[in-house]
Amino acid sequence: MEAKSSAPVRFLYGTAVGRTLLNGIQKFGLDKLAVKFLCSPVSRHIIPSYIKKHHIPMDEYVPEEYRTFRDFFIREKIEHSVDLDPSHLVSPCDGWLSVYPVAENSSFAIKGSHYRLCDLLQDPLLGKRYRGGLLLVFRLCASDYHHYCFVDDGQLTRSHFIEGELHSVQPIACETYPVYTLNRRAWSLLETEHFGPIVQTEIGALVVGGIVNRNVTTFRRGEEKGRFELSGSTITLLLEKDRVELLPAIQDVLDQGGEARVKLGMHVGTRIDKE
Repeated sequence: MEAKSSAPVRFLYGTAVGRTLLNGIQKFGLDKLAVKFLCSPVSRHIIPSYIKKHHIPMDEYVPEEYRTFRDFFIREKIEHSVDLDPSHLVSPCDGWLSVYPVAENSSFAIKGSHYRLCDLLQDPLLGKRYRGGLLLVFRLCASDYHHYCFVDDGQLTRSHFIEGELHSVQPIACETYPVYTLNRRAWSLLETEHFGPIVQTEIGALVVGGIVNRNVTTFRRGEEKGRFELSGSTITLLLEKDRVELLPAIQDVLDQGGEARVKLGMHVGTRIDKE
C-alpha cells in the first residue's frame, strides 16, 4: 500500500495557484509565523481536532497536559519495542519505507527526480563509498511518533547540518521538486558494529523543519538519536553494497511500486554475511 498526498499538499504542488503560494511561503519566510503560532499557548486548541483527524492512539503516549502544539508534537511514548537480534536491521522510526539502489555513478532516482549522493550529502568523497549500495527512505506522517533511534550499536564519527529549504516530502512534492537535496537536513556517519558505515540523514519538511539530535559519540541499538519538532519529515539510511537484504514481505510491497508501513525498532532487513 502507498500513502497518498494530503489535499493541501496536492493544492500547493499540483496547481499553478498553489505553486505561486508555495513560492511566497519560501521567499518571505512565512514558516516563521507558523512556528510562532505552534509554539504559543493559543495553538493548544487545535490539538483535539488534530488527534481526531489523524486517528492518533493517545493511550500509547505518556499522559500530560500540553501547553502548546509543539509540546504535543514531541510527546513521548509509554514504551516501544526494538528488535535486538544483531543480524537484523531495524527501522529508525515510524513511517512509510521505500528503497532505491545507488548506481555506480553515485546517483539514484525517486519519484521521477534524479539525485546524486554528493548533492544529498554535500560531500563527494563520502558519497563514493556507497556506490552500488542502498538508500532506505522512511517518510514520517502526521500520525507517526516523531522521535527516532539508532539502528545498531556503534560510534558517531562525523555529522553535518545543511540549512536548505522546506518542501513537503509527500509523493506529489517529490514528483515536482528534488526535495531531498533542497530541504534542510542533518546527516551523521555511524560506524556500526554489524552493518558497517551507515549515513543516517534527517530531512526537514514543509512548513517547519526542526531537527533536534542528541550530542553523543557512542550509541546502542534502539537508543534515541533525536526528534523532529512541529512537522513530519523523512529519514534516510545509506548502506554499502551487499550489507543488507530486505525482508521478503517488504520487498514484495516495493516491487509493486508501493511503500511499506514500518514502526520504530521493527525488523526491515537482514545482514548479508560475507565469507
